[in-house]
Amino acid sequence: MDWAKRRFAELVQRGGDIPLDEMAFLISSTLLGADSSEIVEQMSRLDELAAAVPSPTFAGIAQFLFSGSDAFIGNRAEYYDPENSLIPRVLDRHAGIPISLSVIMMEVGRRLGVPIVGIGMPGHFLVGLAQANGDIPATFADPFHEGRILDAEGCQELFHQLAGAHQSFLTGFLAPVHPMAIVERMLNNLKAVYQSRSDHEHLRHIMTLRSYFPGLGKSEHDELLRLMAPFN
Repeated sequence: MDWAKRRFAELVQRGGDIPLDEMAFLISSTLLGADSSEIVEQMSRLDELAAAVPSPTFAGIAQFLFSGSDAFIGNRAEYYDPENSLIPRVLDRHAGIPISLSVIMMEVGRRLGVPIVGIGMPGHFLVGLAQANGDIPATFADPFHEGRILDAEGCQELFHQLAGAHQSFLTGFLAPVHPMAIVERMLNNLKAVYQSRSDHEHLRHIMTLRSYFPGLGKSEHDELLRLMAPFN
């Protein structure tokens, strides 16, 4: 597991464009104790998915991944199962939460030359077809809900269904988010799950990974010491 933490820290410190797939697999490797060689094997699973897509378009990828008998599904029944956030487990079970399913679609798209970006809408992660100028996409997909295709109005309707009609919707909610922010959000989800389960062993690993992010280091280290104090 130490090799995974070292590699994760190296990629965070490098900044700029990061390999989202590798970062996601490093989180899983830290928690599951996988060997470094398994990263290559996990990457090949995404390669195989991409090679099987019959129509390499934004809508075609969404349809291939999230419809049909072998589709990836939103795990509504066990939403807070931490395995929904671990990409190898999501690939095994074909079930996950919005952000993990979105990462799979983004990485399949990247392998096919389809530029898919993460959309960090509050309360529900989506993906969008990237605009050449980096603006807010015109077309979105919701991997958690069978990969349905949405426009901005559809995203707003979804937001109000989830957050309540009284909540204000801002256009900026649909702006693309940097892969580093996606990784941080994945870690935030796992931190919340492990805290709710009082799973201090896995929580310690997640907080160590979070501590590598600029601006989080000291606060995360201090919180980790506070949580671990009763076990010292």
